[in-house]
Amino acid sequence: MNRPLPKAGRYALRVASLAAALGVWQLLTSLDVDLWLRFSQFPTVADVARAFADRLSGPDYWTDLTDSLTRILTGFLLAAVLGVAAGVLVARSRLAEDLLGPVLEVVRPVPAIALVPVAILLFPSNEQGIVFITCTAAFFPVLVSTRHAVRALTPVWEEAVLTMGGGRWRILASVVLPGALPGIFGGLSVGIGVSWICVISAEMISGQYGVGYRTWQAYTVVDYAGVFVGMVTIGVLGWLTSTAVELLGRRLTRWLPRTSYDTGGRPRSARAAVTAGVPGTPAATPKSEEARDEHLV
Repeated sequence: MNRPLPKAGRYALRVASLAAALGVWQLLTSLDVDLWLRFSQFPTVADVARAFADRLSGPDYWTDLTDSLTRILTGFLLAAVLGVAAGVLVARSRLAEDLLGPVLEVVRPVPAIALVPVAILLFPSNEQGIVFITCTAAFFPVLVSTRHAVRALTPVWEEAVLTMGGGRWRILASVVLPGALPGIFGGLSVGIGVSWICVISAEMISGQYGVGYRTWQAYTVVDYAGVFVGMVTIGVLGWLTSTAVELLGRRLTRWLPRTSYDTGGRPRSARAAVTAGVPGTPAATPKSEEARDEHLV
């Protein structure tokens, strides 16, 4: 049987995997390995670390970091509000679906970065254009996930609220939004990642400051170590913001049933995991598990 690792062991395993990847990178670049991939063109890990230390000691790095975070948070928050509102509206109203649905579905396949010329023509400043592109990138994942999550809700909950005399706003606050929260946060998690891709690309094309602009500038002057400093910064920022969204989602959906794993690696409900070792507590049968899951859905 595979026994689950303790929490400290899991973190150690993650650190070890990252260290192994960095070690392979250092080995291939320091030995100038050129098989099919040309690692001789890459900077070593030591070169990137030195460039990173130089950037951290200067004021430009923190200015770029602040500008990129301001753009991403502004655009993402706008997309979250507009995407959830539009998703609920389209899912709950046939009139809204007929009026907005065709327009949204035609615009949705267009890559957000392709809207850079549109943003330049529409907005008086590059800053507003970059926020617009970031917002557009995150808007559609949030919209689609919210729409599907709202449509997947069982009508029994809504009928129960109506039976108790609740109106539309009561249904929205008590049934629709809480029930759709897992799907909404799934879209938000995807949206924050897409936002980083597009905000960096927009900064490369039309920005004056920011991590993307500085990364492209390093490439133009053949500073490949500086390019990797920008890539590492983008990766860390994307990971931190995505983790923050996921943690917020878990906190707001604590009422949902969670799944844990026993020593054999088989999933089972959290309640069954707690009561499995208590004397006199009957083990949960597959039928009771299915009945409870069906009731929760």
